[in-house]
Amino acid sequence: MQEHVFTNCRLVLAEEVLEGSLVVRDGKIAQIDSGPSAVAAATDLEGDLLIPGLVELHTDNLERHLLPRPKAHWPAIAAVIAHDSQIASSGITTVYDAMSIGDIQSGSMRKKRLEDMTAALREAKEHGVLKVDHILHFRCEVSDPAMQDMLEPLLQSPDLGLLSVMDHTPGQRQFVSEQTYRNYYQAKFNLTDSEMEAFITARREDQKIHSKPNRDFVVEQARQRNVHLASHDDATLDHVGEAVADGITIAEFPTTVVAAKASHEAGLAVMMGGPNLVRGGSHSGNVSARDLAEQGVLDVISSDYAPASLLHAAMLLADTVDGYDLPRAVATVTKTPAEASGLTDRGEIAQGKKADLLRVWGSALHPIITGVWRGGERVA
Repeated sequence: MQEHVFTNCRLVLAEEVLEGSLVVRDGKIAQIDSGPSAVAAATDLEGDLLIPGLVELHTDNLERHLLPRPKAHWPAIAAVIAHDSQIASSGITTVYDAMSIGDIQSGSMRKKRLEDMTAALREAKEHGVLKVDHILHFRCEVSDPAMQDMLEPLLQSPDLGLLSVMDHTPGQRQFVSEQTYRNYYQAKFNLTDSEMEAFITARREDQKIHSKPNRDFVVEQARQRNVHLASHDDATLDHVGEAVADGITIAEFPTTVVAAKASHEAGLAVMMGGPNLVRGGSHSGNVSARDLAEQGVLDVISSDYAPASLLHAAMLLADTVDGYDLPRAVATVTKTPAEASGLTDRGEIAQGKKADLLRVWGSALHPIITGVWRGGERVA
């Protein structure tokens, strides 16, 4: 039996902040007490916060480590380990690694590196070199003609935990403004005006032919495998109605207030990006995460492309938005994402839950992580 006692800490529970102590036994939370512990070997946290380990549902961070610069391909195992270390140091103890199944550009590097990423994660996990719990989140681009062929061989992965549907066709969802779409992808792919026109025409034709059958395929696969399902960039009431009919439980990055409110009212967990909160708005001109929080419909935060934004954004919620006290703000990065994705054994400081824990010093400048434990073992 392995036991570890934390004392003199502010425990962020689901409904309150308790000044007390915590006993971890065999990787699980065994006891929560008010007041200090009498155990001589207890770790004194000197009044710091002790919160659950963060649960990240959607990050593209691994892709960035695989391709740190254009054409600079990094070895897959090395990329996985570097990604894992960054995730752990950001306080994330459970991460859903989001991998794009399909893309809007033929010959995309995402397609070419997909097998490398999944195989490297599996190998690293089997060799016990990862600090945090990695789960696969396959983001399915339903307008891609090759999406089903790409997804099918990956569906047997024992690490699969989440599927999501997305459609990056111009003039809708993330890119309601066609001009914003033009500006973004013309610069990204270095296209001439005529090439951009052809690109848009091809994307719209692909959507007409492939989006519905591809979406139906993903939804059916999620049902057969009892895997939770998320929607991406819903913008209208029709989008939300389709999500509800498909049994979706997570609304990822809704682009309008209307869609976010309708999703929240329908029982979907509304997820927005931590960078959106930290920066004060969406980089693509869509709805502000803070606006949704002020209306009480922000349920989950994701770090998206910046792992360090997860804790920072939650603390900003607690400090600056009415209606989000510390327990509710912390729940957006712990308890709620865990529950929305079907993980019932973590995300909360409660007896019997996994001892995934995070020590936080509330510096006036920025929240500082001074300790990370996964299953009772220190990882950062």
